[in-house]
Amino acid sequence: MQKLLWVSPVSSASAERNWCQAPPTFTVVEVDKLTEAIAALSSEDFACVLVTADMADTSRVEALEAIHTIDPLLAVVFWNPELSPAQGVRLFRAGAYFCFGRQDSAETVRECVESAMEEKRGRESAAGVEPWRSFLVGESRAMETVVETIRLIGNRRCTVLIGGETGTGKEIAARALHAAGPRANQAFVAINCSALPENLLEAELFGHVKGAFTGAIHTRVGRFEQAHRGTLFLDEIGDMPIELQTKLLRVLQDREIQRLGGSETIKVDVRVIAASNANLLERVRQGRFREDLYYRLNVVPLQMPPLRKRTSDIGLLVDHFVKKICQMEGIPVKTVTPEAVERLRSCPWPGNVRQLENAVEMAVALSGDRNTLFASDFGLGPAIPIEAPAADCIPFPVSEAMDFDTAVSNFERAMLERALKSTAGNKTAAAELLGLKRTTLIMKLRNYESPAGLCAMQ
Repeated sequence: MQKLLWVSPVSSASAERNWCQAPPTFTVVEVDKLTEAIAALSSEDFACVLVTADMADTSRVEALEAIHTIDPLLAVVFWNPELSPAQGVRLFRAGAYFCFGRQDSAETVRECVESAMEEKRGRESAAGVEPWRSFLVGESRAMETVVETIRLIGNRRCTVLIGGETGTGKEIAARALHAAGPRANQAFVAINCSALPENLLEAELFGHVKGAFTGAIHTRVGRFEQAHRGTLFLDEIGDMPIELQTKLLRVLQDREIQRLGGSETIKVDVRVIAASNANLLERVRQGRFREDLYYRLNVVPLQMPPLRKRTSDIGLLVDHFVKKICQMEGIPVKTVTPEAVERLRSCPWPGNVRQLENAVEMAVALSGDRNTLFASDFGLGPAIPIEAPAADCIPFPVSEAMDFDTAVSNFERAMLERALKSTAGNKTAAAELLGLKRTTLIMKLRNYESPAGLCAMQ
């Protein structure tokens, strides 16, 4: 039977406390402090968390982040009479499943909790014995390669280096790796190495003692200690300063750290997953990244495919994002027309999955009260289709002297011209449109001796 973790103060009103008495479909574990909730989540499997404890707005967000550090997919429901609409929106955007206030009845809250549990059952059923699979949306060959790699290395301790363009979902893959292994119930701690200057990044990673520098009025543990027995995700590792790379290498070799300004050696048991959208080997050649650190991190490489190489997944991704965004906004889930999905598949998406998610969020906002999303909601202009010639029509003149090979060659050239014209000369998008590999398209273009209309596009 599924379990609900209820974070509730002891002084809750009796009516509120009786709302879940004798539940037929789930059991309730009740705690009155966030620390107790975190401890329970680390040792037991829960289908939903209900928070009715009164706390400040920032504390609610921090509580939500702490819960999602343990299980990013866990549904967290907030129910408090003092919860304002603005606070509810902030919690939605931070990842809350739903928020209830003064006007909502206990029965409504219970229905929401049961709905969250039903969704978790559905995810686990779809994923079978691999619940981490729900992190990775898509069924294309490119994504199945990623899934198979995670399946093979999830239970290992080895360091993984995730590569891929910006917006391809490198952090999502890291979370899936974490969830696929024995550390799944421990902390997943992420830090962006390009977001902080060198001195602050070092203190953030390794912590500091009181008085280590101006403003260090308290001793603070770093991200390595926070991730003890769990996983540390180092995003944009290629932007880490070269001096700090030396210290990171030593930690990876010895599995021990020293806080900034301290002399005590602290042992840490951490699985490290790094990610970069830059070519680290090129940075090694430029002297901007240590070669020994590169090989220490690149024990197992995992490459996230760009969206243009998995266009068959766009329909699934759009459905996923529509549902996620509508839940965040607290509105009924909208549907997307098949025509809009087809148009989305034909777009190049240089910003990859992140750009697609932003496009879906824009479409949901611009659609107003409509329950259906059209191509125009995504900012797509008129379609420029590649028309296939009729069976009894050839799109070029045929002379009596033309043989079959020449006819086929002319037809192929016409299709290449149309594809390049409709994609404004973008070879990658044209290849996707024609169902070809980009290298195949380029070789076909090279086979023609400067055909009219193609020279300027190459």
